Amino acid sequence: MPLTHRRPRTVDTSMHFCPHLHCDYCGWRGLNNVRANGHPNGGPWRQFHCTSCDGYFPEHHGTIFHGKQAAVELIVHVLACLAEGLGIRATARVFEVAPNTVLAWLVEAAEQLRAFSAYFLCEVHVNQVQLDELYAVLREVKAGEISEDEAITRLERSPYWVWTAMDPESKLLVVIAVGTRTLEMAQRVVHQVVQVLAPGCVPLFLTDGFREYRTALLAHCGHWMQPERRQDKGARPKPRWMPLPALRYAQVVQA
Repeated sequence: MPLTHRRPRTVDTSMHFCPHLHCDYCGWRGLNNVRANGHPNGGPWRQFHCTSCDGYFPEHHGTIFHGKQAAVELIVHVLACLAEGLGIRATARVFEVAPNTVLAWLVEAAEQLRAFSAYFLCEVHVNQVQLDELYAVLREVKAGEISEDEAITRLERSPYWVWTAMDPESKLLVVIAVGTRTLEMAQRVVHQVVQVLAPGCVPLFLTDGFREYRTALLAHCGHWMQPERRQDKGARPKPRWMPLPALRYAQVVQA
């Protein structure tokens, strides 16, 4: 959208886009259709105006701060304490916030992190991938399977595991997932790792002694191979599922 001959815009809006679904410019950045429109009611957040659909939206639309009356510094400090390992109830007491509020902020922050990782982690080139499981908690409250009070009570004792896939050289967490310690979960984690890796990238996979990793890796890093005939007569040998020649896998068992 071409700029008008009015006063030059001083606020950079090139990193924002119109969120209204009926707008022709919805989801598109840097098209000069978004302009700053002051601070409504003297608040800390700017209001943006889309000159295409004539719609308005705040600059923090789509973030965990949107629609909250709490200060940004408070939310950031609460999440920082949770990231450092402080419990939900302890964090709520320190900042004088309800435990359910802290839990809700944690769930929203986790969803934001998942979306951010899915957008930026793609076609990754790594030499090694370490797969491991950590005993932790699954936040079922997001799916409505348990209540908020029960989720807080089960925070530090749960039958669920945090599955991680990390590049030991750059310390990049390629995949983080939560679930039971089963073959199905191992296949899901390996599938997510393969989706993140660049085409043709087959790194060295390192795991613990959990035997289901081998099945999951062979399922995602294998191919059908037709064995050669050993005799001139008779039926042809059936195709076999074999690991890729580039696949390297090792189990690291701590003594």
